[in-house]
Parts: sequence; structure tokens; C-alpha cells
Amino acid sequence: MLSVRRSASAFVAVAIGVALVAAATLLLASGRPQVPERLAQAAVVVQSPEAGTAADSFVPSRPWSATAAAELTSRLAGLPGVAAAVPDRTFYAQPLVGGRPSAADARREDAHQGHGWSDAQLGGLRRTAGEPPRKAGEVVVDSALGLRTGAPVTLLTAAGPQPYTVSGLVDAPGVYVADEVAAELAPGVRAIGLLLAPGADPERVAVAARGVVGGDGQVLTGDARGALEPRGDARTRWIGTQVLTATAALAGFVTVFVVASTFAFTIAQRRRELGLLRAVGATPHQVRRMVYAEALAVGASAGLVGLLVGAALAPALGRLLVDVGFEPATFAVRYAFWPVAVSLVAGPVIALLAVWSASRRAARVRPLEALREAAVEQRPIGRLRVATGAFLVAVGAALSVGTATADEARVAAQYALYAVMALVAGATVLAPAVVGPVVRLLRSPVRRPGGAIGMLVRGGALTATRRTASLAAPVLLTVAFAVLVSGMVRTTTAAYAAGRADNVNAGWIVVPDGGPGLSDQAVATAGGTALLPTTVFRTDPGTLPENRPLTALGVDPAGFTAANRALTVVAGSLNDLRGDDTVVLTASEVPAAGLPSQPYPVVFADGTLVPLRVVAVVTDDSLPGDLLVPRAVVRRHDPSALTSTVYVRDRIDPPVGARIVDVATWAAEADAAEDRLVWLFTLLLIGVSAGYGAIAVANTLLLAAAGRAADLRLIRLAGATRRQVIWLVTAESALVVLIGALLGGAVAFAGLLSIRAGLAEQVGAPVDLVVPWPVVGGVVGLCLLLAVVASALPAWRLLHHRPARSPVRAFAG
Repeated sequence: MLSVRRSASAFVAVAIGVALVAAATLLLASGRPQVPERLAQAAVVVQSPEAGTAADSFVPSRPWSATAAAELTSRLAGLPGVAAAVPDRTFYAQPLVGGRPSAADARREDAHQGHGWSDAQLGGLRRTAGEPPRKAGEVVVDSALGLRTGAPVTLLTAAGPQPYTVSGLVDAPGVYVADEVAAELAPGVRAIGLLLAPGADPERVAVAARGVVGGDGQVLTGDARGALEPRGDARTRWIGTQVLTATAALAGFVTVFVVASTFAFTIAQRRRELGLLRAVGATPHQVRRMVYAEALAVGASAGLVGLLVGAALAPALGRLLVDVGFEPATFAVRYAFWPVAVSLVAGPVIALLAVWSASRRAARVRPLEALREAAVEQRPIGRLRVATGAFLVAVGAALSVGTATADEARVAAQYALYAVMALVAGATVLAPAVVGPVVRLLRSPVRRPGGAIGMLVRGGALTATRRTASLAAPVLLTVAFAVLVSGMVRTTTAAYAAGRADNVNAGWIVVPDGGPGLSDQAVATAGGTALLPTTVFRTDPGTLPENRPLTALGVDPAGFTAANRALTVVAGSLNDLRGDDTVVLTASEVPAAGLPSQPYPVVFADGTLVPLRVVAVVTDDSLPGDLLVPRAVVRRHDPSALTSTVYVRDRIDPPVGARIVDVATWAAEADAAEDRLVWLFTLLLIGVSAGYGAIAVANTLLLAAAGRAADLRLIRLAGATRRQVIWLVTAESALVVLIGALLGGAVAFAGLLSIRAGLAEQVGAPVDLVVPWPVVGGVVGLCLLLAVVASALPAWRLLHHRPARSPVRAFAG
């Protein structure tokens, strides 16, 4: 049976893998959308029609117009069981403290949101001081700001800084103004909360509300109201889901990979034992069943330990995810049944998958193996293994081609990750056949340590290619993922920043400072060319999907033309972009619109349906959005829209709530928040793979050292000093790490080259390959350090006592 010493490495690897899977699945189960606090008291909420778009776009629903919302609110208020129907109005409003936007709760989206005072009753908001706002110029603010009732406060709105008087304080983020003021700032309505009478059944009220709403909205109750959480929180939660899913998938893949290498190495060490079993009558099927039983025992016990560790770590990991920005502030860990069941099953399944190849090798051991003293491998890798390795390499090559030809960066990244997985698996399968040529290629460096030692290191690697390949496999995996993931992120970030900067014709750029955008007053002070984005909805019955969201940019056509180097007009002229009903489309939108002379109807943020005239068509890469309209049109229909960017020729003193940067800095910062999350995600993936690789390297080398006790003593008896033996095992470990690093680097660079080709195609310019060598060097150095320690320390302890006298000398004496 498998000894405790030999099973320890597999046990540790499976336990860590299951712990990661358990923690990730528990956090995934906890990542359900949360009902916004400001709507918590509304047992039934009616939401405007959802936007017909992908689940990861996080655009708001299509709003009702003021007239439609008023009519719908009146009808809903008359339903049996409804005490009040309150339209939820949301607009941008941010208090200025000390002349700057307040930093309190800066990460919370509702910290810079304004609402009508009636909205307060939907969340059971508690007023801690003062009175409600009853007229224009009065506001209720968060008591955390440190303001007192009656004190003046400046609110930064889409129009600019506005003076208000604090009439009251509440115990939650956000600002609350009189309902008539909120109706002017947010004419479009996206949700209506229903407050129920005591004893009313929410489900019955919801059924009645669906009869009123029909197809012009959704009626939500219970946890389904989580669909109304802020779009920023929904996006953050989605990012966290991707991180946790990738971590669990990578943990499972790496665990199978590492445990398979461990079992393969263990089977190679037990060939004489297995040969003895065959010699006393055990059939290949019995040997294979025995190996499976051992793996199942290791997997079940390690899986239970991993589950307990993962469950204990989940709350701390959840807080960490919130701190780094992978989960919203409302995230909380909740224990559920299905993650526990998945984790309990994961241990045995991982172990059985990992031992499949090793069990086949164990079943092929012949009875004569029991008579062999030498550990020389008698059989090269089989045809099936060669065919499997070649197939995996071919799949990786095909996915690399897909990476190079992908239209989107996200698709290219997915192809690249799968390509490297396939190439890593293929390289591992074919590694025994590659070890020999690589060692011969490194012949000169291997011989430098000294004649006899160098000869033994090289000879051992060439003689035991399977053992060398098994030891190098964890390093191969670790280096491949470290090089690929870090290089992909850095190359992509640099390529898009360079392309973004190249498209702008300006000297300086004014951007928001501490807020989500720039006000009209800041734009007027800065001058230059401004972009005023808003979301509109395509509602033409002839288009699919319905309520398709589009990003419309409000611009001055002359200034936009001068500031945008990428602008290419296909038809018409941007000079005709004026008035209240004109639009410029991208070429991909023209088929959906029909002929340019036909109307192009869209719904704006105030819920108004406006048929627009197409006056020009531009190429898809001409706009940082989907369509252009006059700036005045956006402001008329979206009083809360904020300017994202102002292009200026000369450096100016930035207005309130703004800062000025050069074009290169702006290009690098445009996706800075997302790039930070991506890099943290990258380091997480590298940490998972590197941690596993380090553990696997240490475990397999500890096993190897224990299994080579007789060999090392024989070398000592042959006249080698203890220092020479330590140097021998150290050189062997360094060679193993070097082989794994070379193979892993080659696999990863193949993926990176395909990514670079795809990026060059997307940005239309040459792309430099960026590899963060400090990260790669750190990973390789970690593997080398642990490999040397894990091999040299056991050898030193083994040789601490003087070797026994030679039998020949004893007889002579």
C-alpha cells in the first residue's frame, strides 16, 4: 500500500486545491445581487423595461417618460393592498466639502447620487436631525459629512456647483431634495416602489401589478429586487464572479496536473514493489484497482480537510475581495449547501483523474521488475502518449491561431489561456522525449561544475528521462502561466494605451478629479472640445434586440473633427450635425437603421422617443461610442449627464472637480481602475499557479531524495565527499528547474506571439511584446530556491552520519 511519506505530497496538493475550490464556490454562492438599501422597504418594485443587451454590459433599463411614469404610478397606487406608489428618481449630486468632492464612502455609487425626498420612505431612511426639504435650495445630506442643519453646502451637479442649505441629516449616503426639484433633474423614471398596507400579500400585489404594467416593465419581489442594485455594484460583482470562477477552474486544473505528476513519480519509485505484487499473482486489473483505491483514499481525506480549510478562510477572503475592489461593499459571505457538496466531491474526482495515467503505467509493470536493482528506464514513451501529446500541441496551435485572429481582446484572452493549457498539457506528455535533446543542448553548462559531478548530473537526466520530466512538470506549468498571463496583461495594456493616445489630436486633456464626470460649468471654464456621453435605446420594432442600448456622444462637430485623428467619414458630412433631430452613425449601425434618409428612432434618458435623421456615416473605429448627436440634444434629454473628457490645446488651470493631464497620461489612466483589477487578478492567478508549482517541486524532490538514499550512500562509498554529494543533488535540482523553465517559457511565448499578432490587427499598428521580467524571475527564483532546499536538506541529513564501511574493506581487515 501507499506509505504516509509517499502520499503526503499528493494529500497536500489535493487539500490545497479543494480548499481553493471550496472558498471560491462559497464566495460565488454569496455573490448574489443585493436589494438596494434605499428600496428595502418596498416589498414590490416595478422596473422599467430591461435593455436588450449582453449580461456583462451593465447598462440601465430603458426609462419611462415623465408622463408615462405619472400615469403608471397613479394606476399602481390604486391597487388593493398598496399604501403608496413612489417613483424612484436618481440623478448626480455630490456635496463639496472644503471646495472638493467629499471622499466619504467614495467607493459607494450611492454616495454621489441624489433622490427626491419621497424616495426616503422606500428604504426606511431615518432622519437624525432637522426637517425634510420642502422647496428648491434645501437638501438633506448624510450625517457622516459632518455638516449641521442650517449650514450652507455646495452640491456639484451636472450643471455645475449649486448652493443649497442643509435642512436635515440622515444616516445613509446620498442627498435628498424636494420632489419637484428631483423631477426636473431626473425626468426619466426607471423604478416605482410599492409600499404595502399592513397584512397585504406581496405576491398578490405583484400579480395585480403585472396586469397593470403588461409588457412595459417588470414586477420584482423578494430577492429578485436585487436586479435594481447600482450598475457599478453589479459590474463589480460580475468581475468578482469571473475572478472566482477562473480561480476555481485554475485550481482544479493545476491540482490535477500536480497530483498526476506526483502519482507518476511515486509509481516510478514503486516499480519493484509492484513487480513483487505481479510476481505473487496480482493481475494488471488488480494492480490498477489498488492504485485507484489509494488515490480515492487520499482524495477523500484531503478533500475533507480542504473543505474545512476553505470554509474557514472564506470570510477573510471575502473581506479581501471587497478591499481590493473585486466585490461591492454590500458583499457578505453566506454558507450554502451546493459549494460544500461540490468540494466534497472535488477531492476524490481530482485524485482519480490525476491517477488515471499512473494507474495504466502501474498495470504494465512486469513481474521481472522485482528482480531489477537498477532504476534505468527500459521503455521509451509509448505511441499512445506520443499521439496524445501531439494532439494537445495541435489543439494549442489551433487556439493560438484563434487568438491571433480574434476580433475582441476578451475573446483573444480566452483563446490564449486555453491555448497555453493545451500546450502545457502537451509539453508535459511529451516531456520525456524532449528532456534528452534539452540536456544535450545544455551540455556545456552542465559540465561546468566539475568533471565527475557534471557527468553524473547529465547522465542521470538522460538515463531517467521520465523522472526528470515528472520533476520538471510543475516548473513548466508555473513558468508557462506566469509568463503568459503577466505578459498578456502588460502587452494588452500598453497596446491599447498607445492606440488611444495616437487617436487624439490635443496637447492636454481635462478629466474628472474625485467625481464621475465634469459639469457644464467646468467644461465652459476649460474650453476646448468636450465629450458628453449618455445612454440611448434603440426601439425600432424592426431591430433586434429590443431596447438595444447605445452610447451616444454629445459633441460640437467642428471641435470633435479637429480632435479625433481616427475619424473617417464614409458618407455625408459632420457639418450637418446640428438642430434637434440629427445623428451620425457608425457603419455597423446603418443596416439596422435602413437607408440613411430613413428616421432613426431612439429613447433618451428622459424616456422621450425621438426620431433622428442620419446626416453622416463613419467607420466603426472612428468613435469612442456608437453614435454622435449635438451636445445640446444630450443636455436637453439627460439633465444629469456628465462630461467625460475635454480636449484642450494649451495647459490651463483646471476648474473645480477637474484636473489636467497630458495625452500619454490620459491614455494610460483611461482604464486605470480596470487595469488595476486586471493586474491584481493576474497576480492572483500567478500566485495560485506559482504556489502550486512550488509545493509540487518541493514535494516531488523530497520524495526523490528519500528514494535515492542508497544511491547517495553508494556515491559516498565511491569516494565522494559530503560537499560533492550535496553539490550533485543541488545541480540536479537546478537542471530540473532550468528544463521546466525553458519548456514553460517556450509554451508561453508561443501564446504571447499570437496575442501580439491579434492586438496588432485590432489597433492597426505594430505592438511591442511586454514581459514583466521581475514577475517571471521571481517565479523561477522561487521554484529554484525551493528545489535546492528540498533536495539538499534531505541529502545533508541523510549523509550527516559517516557512511558504513565498505564490504570489501571489512573483508580485507
